[in-house]
Amino acid sequence: MIVSTVIQQHAEDAAVLHAVRTSLTVAPHVRLRHLRRFDDRLAAHLDGLVVAGDTGWAHCMRSLESPTPGRVFAAAVPLIEAGRMGHLGEIYALVEAVPQIQRGLVAALAWVEREKLQGVVAALLTSSSVVRRTIGIAVCALHRVDPGSGRESALEDSSVALRARALRSVGELGRQNLTSACLESLRAEDSAEIRFWAAWSAVLLGNRQVALDVLKAIASEPSPFRQRALQLGLQAMKEDAAEEFLRRLGESRDTLRLVIQGSGISGDPARVPWLIQCMTEPKAARLAGEAFCLMMGLDLAYLDLDRKPPTEIEAGPNDDPNDPNVEMDPDDGLPWPDQKLIQAWWNANSHRFQPGVRYFMGEPLNRQNCVRVLKEGFQRQRIAAAIYLSLLNPGTQLFEWRAPAWRQKRLLATMT
Repeated sequence: MIVSTVIQQHAEDAAVLHAVRTSLTVAPHVRLRHLRRFDDRLAAHLDGLVVAGDTGWAHCMRSLESPTPGRVFAAAVPLIEAGRMGHLGEIYALVEAVPQIQRGLVAALAWVEREKLQGVVAALLTSSSVVRRTIGIAVCALHRVDPGSGRESALEDSSVALRARALRSVGELGRQNLTSACLESLRAEDSAEIRFWAAWSAVLLGNRQVALDVLKAIASEPSPFRQRALQLGLQAMKEDAAEEFLRRLGESRDTLRLVIQGSGISGDPARVPWLIQCMTEPKAARLAGEAFCLMMGLDLAYLDLDRKPPTEIEAGPNDDPNDPNVEMDPDDGLPWPDQKLIQAWWNANSHRFQPGVRYFMGEPLNRQNCVRVLKEGFQRQRIAAAIYLSLLNPGTQLFEWRAPAWRQKRLLATMT
């Protein structure tokens, strides 16, 4: 017997958990083992919808009357898992009409195992719809499967979204033979999105000249791509170039947070005294602590190098309906560093670290440490480790840190 209220709860919880999971994949306090437990919860709700058959599908379709990415995800996964591909057309039509929910369908197709997608993605790649072809390219990239001729045609398409996603996939898949296509796209002056993803992929593939210069320019000015450009650019720069870039970035107004983040990414111990000084400023303290840990490889909470939050700081939106600030705290989940204890730790350990050398998670940059961080680190640290693995060996596929945790663990078991 199927209990309707239980099925409705499965659908609602799956949609909500998907939205939460999207945030967890870039969270500063989440490790792979935490993501695995969360993914197991999400999978249980999705399994409930699969077992419910037509009743589960009906609940999901009713929820799409007010569509969100999470509801699209919760509707699409059970259909694919149950092999009911004929109903996907209704979801395709919906995401074409409401572009902002497209990422929910992409996430659903990336969640299921690739064996379930035989024929589905091929149809997307050959569709006459630009939206469907863009989804097909994205899903191939997230599964780290080469889309072949589907991508080659997309690289020359007039659609900015399709072309940009195809350029991004070149870097994700480590296709060095397509570096020239990325470099040609750097001249797309009419599209910042295309220029960014062309530069991003070219740098991952080994170009440290013109493509890296484009990334540096993007990281120097406000834009939706600034954060990504800053991270990859600094990870790819030589140590002296990174120091010069951060010095110039610090001359601009309102760049303190970027310089703090960049200091951790650059990995130069010469910046540690400044980072420790930043820990005295409540609005910068947690970010400075994270940057310090990215360089030194410490867990402040585990080592009791943290402190209680200051009473004058309010985290996130409050209950005042008249307060226009509804922004979430960007440092939520980060520990509050105890500046005096960290200074004492640095006084005792600074001799182990040589200024001018790039350190990542406590060691001079090396592949073995990056693999260790992918297995044990927090998500933001794991993202940096994945990028380093591609930069250290251009042509290597970028490790997918957003994939279901069990899929990540399978791949990590093969890496040494």
